[in-house]
Amino acid sequence: MDHTILYGVLVLVSVFLCCLFAGDCTTFAFINRCDDTVWPGVLSNSGSPPLSVTGFSLPAGTARSLLVPSGWSGRFWARTGCSFDDAGRGSCATGDCGSGQVECNGAAAAPPATLVEFTLGGGAGGADFYDVSLVDGYNLPVGVAAEAAGCGETGCAADVNRVCPAEMRAGGGAACRSACDAFGTPELCCTGEFASPSTCRPSAYSEVFKAACPLAYSYAFDDATSTFTCAAAQRYAITFCPNSTPSKKAASSSQSRPAPRTAGLVLQDDSWLASLATGSAMARRAAPAPLGAALLFVFLLL
Repeated sequence: MDHTILYGVLVLVSVFLCCLFAGDCTTFAFINRCDDTVWPGVLSNSGSPPLSVTGFSLPAGTARSLLVPSGWSGRFWARTGCSFDDAGRGSCATGDCGSGQVECNGAAAAPPATLVEFTLGGGAGGADFYDVSLVDGYNLPVGVAAEAAGCGETGCAADVNRVCPAEMRAGGGAACRSACDAFGTPELCCTGEFASPSTCRPSAYSEVFKAACPLAYSYAFDDATSTFTCAAAQRYAITFCPNSTPSKKAASSSQSRPAPRTAGLVLQDDSWLASLATGSAMARRAAPAPLGAALLFVFLLL
């Protein structure tokens, strides 16, 4: 087996076993309440282990979960207007990662894209840091909620495209560029002599983002109102178009295989997503699978 492939397999096995036996993992639920399919992308930061999934299709009205190991940091986003062939080759109108595939394979989103950023266990006492960022622009609404008392919800639920200045519109109005991306000046990009909170201040353009989405990052040093922490969450829900309810037609046409229904959402697995989708109390974590299942998993990978 090629050494690069073997390394990747071993990383995935270690993550799986860590989650299985130590329970040292966080579960993320991705919920699509938009009227159209979105294609979430996943990017691990430098020094964080790659995840088993770096991109996938999420039809309207469906949900999917992903296990992430403790200590991981990275970002999630949704690609829109994508077209992929039967072999999984294609591209997206917004948030494209340039891989030419459904999987992003370590590539980042091309601006503009609404980003969800996480650092798990990076704070005091192992607390998580998370935020929603418009620093790279905006392409669709997103919300983040934790399964833990005292942990704040954040997001950008507004349709920023409706208030986007004409000079920052992208994709025929499908996305809104950041001022840095649109104009590239040090003042707007917080670079050079402006690379500090004292010299880089909000601009008229970032204030448009902040007015629409007060909890999201509107420019690089918008930390005070935009960074959230959580000390005890084992599960997070990331909802695309959180204020929308997919039409019955959209949910029906996007269903890829039979699955339990709840509140208009089609679940792509039988885990705790039902409670997340309805906003009710979340289900308890399932008990670990037996050792035999873990060994079979390792054997199949190798």
